[in-house]
Amino acid sequence: MKKEVLDRIASSHIPIPMCIVNKSGKIISANKYIEQVFLYRDIEDQDFFALTGVRTKDLTVKNNGKYVIERNGRRFAVVTDPGQGDESGDIIVFFRDVTLLEELKQRYDSERVCICRINIDNYDQFQDTVEPDTGMSVTGKVDRIIRVWAADISATLDKIKNSLYVIYLHGRYLDTITKSRFTILDEVRKIETGTDFPLSLSIGIGVGGDNIAETADYSVAALDLALGRGGDQVVVKEGNEITYYGGKTQSIDTGSKGKSRMIAHALCKLIEQADRVLIMGHQHADMDSFGSALGIYRICMFCGTESHIVIDEVSDSMQAVYNQVRDTQVYNLASTEKARSIINGDTLLVVVDTQRPSYLEDPQLLNMTDRIVVIDHHRRAEDYIENPTLSYIETYASSAAELVTEMLQYVIPKKSLVKLEAEALLAGMTVDTNRFAVKTGVRTFEAAAWLRRAGADTTEVKRFFQTDLSTFKVRARAIANANFYEGGIATSVCEGKNQDAQVINAQVADELINIKGVKASFVAGRNESGVTCVSARSLGEINVQVIVEKIGGGGHLNTAGAQVGESPQVTINKLLELLNKEKKNAGDIEEDR
Repeated sequence: MKKEVLDRIASSHIPIPMCIVNKSGKIISANKYIEQVFLYRDIEDQDFFALTGVRTKDLTVKNNGKYVIERNGRRFAVVTDPGQGDESGDIIVFFRDVTLLEELKQRYDSERVCICRINIDNYDQFQDTVEPDTGMSVTGKVDRIIRVWAADISATLDKIKNSLYVIYLHGRYLDTITKSRFTILDEVRKIETGTDFPLSLSIGIGVGGDNIAETADYSVAALDLALGRGGDQVVVKEGNEITYYGGKTQSIDTGSKGKSRMIAHALCKLIEQADRVLIMGHQHADMDSFGSALGIYRICMFCGTESHIVIDEVSDSMQAVYNQVRDTQVYNLASTEKARSIINGDTLLVVVDTQRPSYLEDPQLLNMTDRIVVIDHHRRAEDYIENPTLSYIETYASSAAELVTEMLQYVIPKKSLVKLEAEALLAGMTVDTNRFAVKTGVRTFEAAAWLRRAGADTTEVKRFFQTDLSTFKVRARAIANANFYEGGIATSVCEGKNQDAQVINAQVADELINIKGVKASFVAGRNESGVTCVSARSLGEINVQVIVEKIGGGGHLNTAGAQVGESPQVTINKLLELLNKEKKNAGDIEEDR
């Protein structure tokens, strides 16, 4: 920047503190008002980052006002010149006094009303399981914990029904309970119930609505999200921003199949009323997605309604079973292009093994019919299919294949299920449970036994999972080159680009979690398109779902995954940073106690 410009700025009488920073981050000039910020004028040749904590690369018009520094009891927003300097790379920086504005914002955040809805999970099941005296004693303890917690944060509390409370609190107390990571969840979970399952809380908090009604709607949506994710957690919703806390226990299998039976009959009615059915899973279909689709297809055949399975690309790991299905010439396999050409307002769209529009084989199909059914076992994410005609989302289930198998038992004769369909469904359960090692309940084994009696051959199922030598070598190298960290964390990166990256990563993560001392494993590798696929596994002590969600993924407490645009190693480093942050937060809480 020319010297005369520097001099003009330095001698300017515009009453705004300003300086010029070169591309190396050094201050080369400042006006006399800069002493309002730093108490002295002579800041030339000093490092801008050292003085402000703001990096030169962040000095962009896009970040104007984003960085606020506090000096001498006042607060200044860091703002750059709209012209962004000249060819030399020098940048003019202004310091706008926003003390009053920041104080008003702080007061607003402190005094704004937040609405908190608390649900006691498993309440009805608990009351049906124990003696009345025991039920009253245990729920009385939960009630006292909730009331003491509300009193500690100076909140008002309304008990809507036996299992539901509504609390109104000021924003400053929300900051307090957020920093404590909602220890109320741990307190309730520790109560001895005398049953095989604990009581837990699901909490939804609404913040920042334009009015009380909108804030209340936020709290309802947040609680629905917490319940949809399996309970025992807190969801804070502020506009479109959603934050999760807790989620340390698995969803409880009620043991009752009444809901499955009702859903099965309701689905049959919808199928019979439709002119045709489209069955769609997620992109890069796996055995659970494809097997579940075949199960729904069988129900459609039993109901006498034309149906199509929407699927485009098939990975190498799915090729064997896909070829068998295609070669039978019994099943209608439709590309997304064909599906768009045949769908209409009377078409029923059945979505299996996902509830996230962005994950679907073809998200556009959602906008082409109002008749939508969702069948899934994953915990609810921030984005999900809203207002489906029928929703069957059970997070206790091992897989979508388990849910579909239960429904099949109520609507078709066992002998009408084709051997290939039974094997595909069993394979879906096998994959999602890591060969029945994780997330496996009594109903999982019952469903598997029914499929076995229906003709599923376990040897044939095993053949579905055979891999070629090159894939085996990639997997072996990833296991051999794994890194291990304090706290029982294992990570690895799969080399190159692999068509079956998602499957390979999952297999490596499964192997690493089997190593003694490992509590959680994270594996990343690129697929053929260059997208980084992540697989995470846990033995339950570490919630991998919460970690992976922060990079755009999802899943369950002990099984999660994601697809990101960054390199595998960068992704692993980011996950390690998130794990360290979670560990630090947990340590801070212990110190406070």
